[in-house]
Amino acid sequence: MSEASEATQADRALKAKHRAMWALGDYPLVATDVIPDLGPELVRESGVRPGTRVLDVAAGSGNAAIPAALTGADVVAVDLTPELLEAGRQLAGERDAKLAWQEGDAEQLPFEDAEFDIVLSCVGVMFAPHHQQAADELVRVCRPGGRIALVNWTPEGFVGQMFAAMRPYAPPPPPGAQPPPLWGDESHVRSLLGDRVSGVDARRRSLRVEAFSGPEEFREFFKRCYGPTVAVYAAIADDPGKVAALDTALADLAAGQLADGVMEWEYLLFTADRSSR
Repeated sequence: MSEASEATQADRALKAKHRAMWALGDYPLVATDVIPDLGPELVRESGVRPGTRVLDVAAGSGNAAIPAALTGADVVAVDLTPELLEAGRQLAGERDAKLAWQEGDAEQLPFEDAEFDIVLSCVGVMFAPHHQQAADELVRVCRPGGRIALVNWTPEGFVGQMFAAMRPYAPPPPPGAQPPPLWGDESHVRSLLGDRVSGVDARRRSLRVEAFSGPEEFREFFKRCYGPTVAVYAAIADDPGKVAALDTALADLAAGQLADGVMEWEYLLFTADRSSR
């Protein structure tokens, strides 16, 4: 087998693993019950309006795609995981939102060059393992003069810290895979997009989360519903000592953030215009 063929097979295996991970738990419940405000905010900040051709990359169950469609925009939601797309279709039906749902890889988007006016991603593209490939695709499918708009968790914020707490218990990442919270670092995103964008506006904001009354409630919810957390616990299920240690680490992290039932989760809101060149 050639080196190129081996690389292709390895990438397919990695994407299959990612697809399976996001099918674990109940991410749609995370989106609707914990972070419902992120998608609508991204839609507002990106300037979506009726008739705009919009692509939501790594759309999950449509946290941004559905609000975008409700503005009257022409929206396509693309995601690697069919189970999330199906959940999104059901949610869209309940809200009478009309949009298209398509399975696809953020690193190899199944669309033509310059096909969309606005390309969005709400805590989605950050989980594509190869950041430059994903960034190149965001740029490629956005028309010159169009807009790229992203919301991603910062490394220093609560979710970034949660991933850091889980890292010692997770299997080692494959060669070339980069940590998701890097997408919440402005300098990293600027380096990925380079001079292909202009008019960059990058702001750190905090999402107010009031879904959990205590640290143990937070931990148990994420153990049950959030694919990456479910996967880490599955990897250490045969080691009670590691399970107990991770239980403590996540509860301690949440305890340090919770105050009167409120948490503040920091994210980066990044918008930029696709350069004409």
